[in-house]
Amino acid sequence: MTGGTFDKEYDEINGQLYFKETHLQEILKLGRCTVPVEIDTLMMIDSLQMTPHHRSRIVDACRTCRHHRIIITHGTDTMVDTAKVLAEAGMDKTIILTGAMIPYKFGSSDGLFNMGCSLSFVQTLPPGVYVAMNGRYFSWDKVRKNRITGIFEEI
Repeated sequence: MTGGTFDKEYDEINGQLYFKETHLQEILKLGRCTVPVEIDTLMMIDSLQMTPHHRSRIVDACRTCRHHRIIITHGTDTMVDTAKVLAEAGMDKTIILTGAMIPYKFGSSDGLFNMGCSLSFVQTLPPGVYVAMNGRYFSWDKVRKNRITGIFEEI
């Protein structure tokens, strides 16, 4: 878990989004997930605030993780940047980055769907780094976020 819209909360008093804790356990329960999952919260930040140091922490966490199939929740604005750094690290693991355009707590989030897809993709794709959004997966170097439509697309 790295934060991103996926885990944002809404403060009704001041009208701002903020981070409290991850919603992943709730999402997995709601989805009736039976896949064994270990959750590691590395940070809870907006991806626009992510620095090279944050990305280095993500690479280190993936490198030292005993598992070879990893899902990273991430803000959508710089998800592709982090995917590139992970790919350049050259790990023999299947790594999926996913996120949400709408916070899970809003009730109409795409986060639940994106997480479900990511769980399927991480179990079936060969080692590599991928972005999973909108029911599709993309190789890290063949994807971009279309900022007009809010949808990830192949390039």
